[in-house]
Amino acid sequence: MDEFDRIDRSGSNAEKYVLREKLFGTDRVQPMWVADMDIATPKCVLEAVFERLKHPVIGYEIMSDRAYEAQIMWMHTHHAFEIQREWLTFSPSVVASIGCAIRAFSDVDDEVIVMSPVYPPFFSQVKENNRRLISHSLQLDNTGEYHFDIDVLRSKITSKTKILLLCSPHNPIGKVWRDDELLSLGALCLEYGIVIVSDEVHCDIVYEEHTHIPIASLTNELCECSVTLLGTGKTFNMAGFSISTVCIASEALRKKYKKELDKVHFGEGSVLSHIAFEAAYRDGGTWYGKLMSHLHANRDKIVQWSRRNTIIRVTPPQGTYLAWMDCRALGLGDKELREFFIHEAGLGLSPGLSFGREGSGFMRLNFAVAPYVLEDALEKISNALRGRGYD
Repeated sequence: MDEFDRIDRSGSNAEKYVLREKLFGTDRVQPMWVADMDIATPKCVLEAVFERLKHPVIGYEIMSDRAYEAQIMWMHTHHAFEIQREWLTFSPSVVASIGCAIRAFSDVDDEVIVMSPVYPPFFSQVKENNRRLISHSLQLDNTGEYHFDIDVLRSKITSKTKILLLCSPHNPIGKVWRDDELLSLGALCLEYGIVIVSDEVHCDIVYEEHTHIPIASLTNELCECSVTLLGTGKTFNMAGFSISTVCIASEALRKKYKKELDKVHFGEGSVLSHIAFEAAYRDGGTWYGKLMSHLHANRDKIVQWSRRNTIIRVTPPQGTYLAWMDCRALGLGDKELREFFIHEAGLGLSPGLSFGREGSGFMRLNFAVAPYVLEDALEKISNALRGRGYD
């Protein structure tokens, strides 16, 4: 079987599938919502895990320096980001890291800046940790690209503003931030002593005409005020291993983070996760190249389809395997739009409104699937549109 062919996950406990009835009211939808891939995890990862299972003891183990060094080399090779070993710590998930960072670098009722629309836990982690959410609406221009307004951002900053949560590349809009944009944001944060917590878990899923730039790699000053969240989950479809890392260059910030880390006791995670993590970064390069070719072809399919079916607009994602579908021309309310995709197109997508009010009228589609699955999904949407009188 081709490694990028359709994988039948219906017999597993994959949340994408088992939650269909709960989320969509029916299990008769093709699920294309949550951001994991219906693509096999690389053989090099699975083989490394199988080899480790030959040892009869699966007990407490620490994450080896070899695993961290594999990530360090990957980030050097692919992103020109020079990371030192002492900057890295284990985390079971990026969302857990966001919560830990919020508690480490701010106090109750302090303010955290979030740029919306964005991955929903950015909002929930701020609110659940009793911080004040300062939301900045990204502005959509007539080319389909989003921008922040640095002057508006500046006007929202107070003495209580302690953290900027950055999504880079940005989920759900698929934007890869340019160096001038990152430098502008960084200068603002440096001016006001704001810690940048940058979720860069999608950093490897960037298309050839764009380049991911870790914000901490731009200047020494930005490196010292940034916390970078990294991991194998998106790149290698390894979310089920529950492993990621937190990269902090500043010794002062590391001490604050460790104090909070000791409270939550993440521990060192699973030995099988350590093995998988190291194998992915050490041996996954060839597979990753094939993955990007696959995703690029799927991205092109969606964009070409959108250009033929102009009622739904899809600006080519610069990064991620998520298509941000502008459905506003349909003139439907958000509830009606969701029902249209469920009951008329037979698809379970992520509603734009879940990413903030700026997502109203949009839907997010995960295109990390086999080509014919994507083609079938697009045909279902086309048929549903024709049923409503759109050519």
